[in-house]
Amino acid sequence: MKYIDLTHTFDAEMPVYPGDPIPELVQMADLHKEGYTDYQIKTGMHVGTHMDAPLHMLEGGKWLSDIAVEKFIGKGCLIDARGASVVNANFLNKRPAKKGDILLVMTGFSEKYRQPEYYEKYPEIGEDFAGKAIELGVKIVGIDTPSPDRPPFKVHKLLLGKEILIIENLTNLELLIGVSDLDIFALPAKLHTEAAPVRVIAKALGVSVEDLLK
Repeated sequence: MKYIDLTHTFDAEMPVYPGDPIPELVQMADLHKEGYTDYQIKTGMHVGTHMDAPLHMLEGGKWLSDIAVEKFIGKGCLIDARGASVVNANFLNKRPAKKGDILLVMTGFSEKYRQPEYYEKYPEIGEDFAGKAIELGVKIVGIDTPSPDRPPFKVHKLLLGKEILIIENLTNLELLIGVSDLDIFALPAKLHTEAAPVRVIAKALGVSVEDLLK
C-alpha cells in the first residue's frame, strides 16, 4: 500500500486561468522577529488543484460547503486518455466505472502545468463522455488539465447539473498506472463558496497482473 499526492503545490508563482487574478501568498510574520510564522493568502477559487461545486455554473446550485463529506471519498477509476484531443465515451466503454466511483481522467497534460500552452491547448472531455459518466453514476470527475471543456462550458453544466463534482489541475496521475485497487480522498477546504482548493490523495492498494508481467 502507498499514498500518492495528486495535488499541485499552492504557491505565489502558480499559473492561473486567463483573466483570473494572480494568487497572493504573503508572509505576515517572521519566526525570528515576531516569534511565530504567519502567512496571508488572497486568491480566486479556481487556481491550482481545486474542486467545482454546482453553484459554479448553475443558478441555485449547491455551495461546496453544503456537499456531504461522503461525496469526497470513494473508489478511484483511472482513464488513460493520453494522446486524445477529445476524451469521448469510448474510453469509458473500455474502462467502465462503477456507481459512486471517483473518475480520474489522465491526459498527460499536467507536465505542461507551468507552460503557456497549458491554458491554450489542453484536451477536452466530450459531452458523450460526460453523459456516460452520468449514466454510470460516478460522483466526481477529475482531470489533469485546467478544465474539462471550454466556453460555453456544456460539460461543466452537464456534470454539475447531476451534482457530479469536478476537480481540475490534478497531477501525478501517471503514478497510478497499473494499480488495480484505488481509494481516493478529495477533501476541499470547507469554504462557503462555489469552489475551493482541494487536497487529493490516492491510496494505491494493488497492481495489476499485466503490470507485474511488464
